[in-house]
Amino acid sequence: MTHGTRSAGPAAQARHAVVVGGGLAGVTTALALADAGMRVTLLEGRPRLGGLAFSFRRGDLTVDNGQHVYLRCCTAYRWFLDRIEGAALAPLQDRLDVPVLDLARPEGRRLGRLRRDALPVPLHLGRSLATYPHLSLADRARVGRAALALQGLDLADPALDTQDFGSWLAAHGQSARAVEALWDLVGVATLNAVAGDASLALAAMVFKTGLLSDPGAADIGWARVPLGDLHDRLARKALDSAGVRIELRTRVTSVSPDGEGQWTVEVPGETLRADAVVLAVPQREAHDLLPPGALDAPERLLEIGTAPILNVHVVYDRKVLGRPFFTALGSPVQWVFDRTEASGLREGQYLAVSQSAAQDEIDAPVAVLRERYLPELERLLPPARGAEVRDFFVTRERTATFAPAPGVGRLRPGARTKASGLYLAGAWTATGWPATMESAVRSGVSAADAVLGALGRPRPQALFEFEEAA
Repeated sequence: MTHGTRSAGPAAQARHAVVVGGGLAGVTTALALADAGMRVTLLEGRPRLGGLAFSFRRGDLTVDNGQHVYLRCCTAYRWFLDRIEGAALAPLQDRLDVPVLDLARPEGRRLGRLRRDALPVPLHLGRSLATYPHLSLADRARVGRAALALQGLDLADPALDTQDFGSWLAAHGQSARAVEALWDLVGVATLNAVAGDASLALAAMVFKTGLLSDPGAADIGWARVPLGDLHDRLARKALDSAGVRIELRTRVTSVSPDGEGQWTVEVPGETLRADAVVLAVPQREAHDLLPPGALDAPERLLEIGTAPILNVHVVYDRKVLGRPFFTALGSPVQWVFDRTEASGLREGQYLAVSQSAAQDEIDAPVAVLRERYLPELERLLPPARGAEVRDFFVTRERTATFAPAPGVGRLRPGARTKASGLYLAGAWTATGWPATMESAVRSGVSAADAVLGALGRPRPQALFEFEEAA
């Protein structure tokens, strides 16, 4: 980094924004502001961009820290992929199709599928539910009634945030089996919490948007390349092309108003001055950087809990799974993805087991997890029984997401603070979405919109196309 204080002419100074944090929220904010003609500096403490959706090397493998997916209804993340020219590397299913294996059923009858037809909502899921073997006939009928009740909820009603989803499901006739085999199957993966621990507001938002808004809304997309190719390499290329100054391995030590309508951002060896500062960092870090008076109740940021995600990685000497992914019932295993091609593995097969809401296992020793998960994979995948395990390792994100607990809605701040020129971004801010890549990108768009509005600068039309698509 250059040392001393950066200075420039008044015109340039008046349009300088500093974005603190290089995750999806920060990258989105920086791209949006640069696209609007602002001078932007992006500061990231890590040696890479991408936040908590990143890759690393392990021998010859390129490993994602966790399996990340998105849905067709994630219009902001899809805009982001288009903006960094990465959409072709993370394609969507042509049509929702989720294989569900139930270990409680005899071999040969374990497979069920959740898939949609080319019919209008809610008929698009009708045939799939009617033939779903993991629910009784009575449970299937009650699921349909609960879905209609969900569709009638008003997401703008603040009372929804005070209730938990599990109690609502029970009150609407959903059995423990229906919760396990359907509601939590989707909800745990998207909310990072079981129904009883999740805000009804966030759960209703997920199910209404993903399953009850548009027939194709829940079609699943995921990266066929390492996440680092998207969120670091292509993101950095897009930022460079937009003229954004990127500083990695750069920790911000303080953010403060200079008394003259501008902001001072201190990093080791340099003082940056800016018209606008966006804190696109986790809630605790944002709390520590906020100057006095920026929020009415800054301590609320510390009340936003976190939830962990555990990923178990297994490399076999042969192919044991013949489909891209599946999810499981009657087993601790949740979702299993084939990461062979994306990782660069040349022989054998590499599976990633994604375990959300992993509070009970996040600190378990690798040996314990190996004893637990290898036999489960052999039960689920008969070809694994004779296969050699060439590598077994785990990745742990202890604070992977904010906890979507009842009451969290009132704790999530918007993009604007009470300090003129200071803004917030991050999946944990008030986007209306749970802690997903979609929420992170939406927060970056909101922060950029707030900055541009305050500076009287026009919005770049392309930036907000996803709002029309939503």
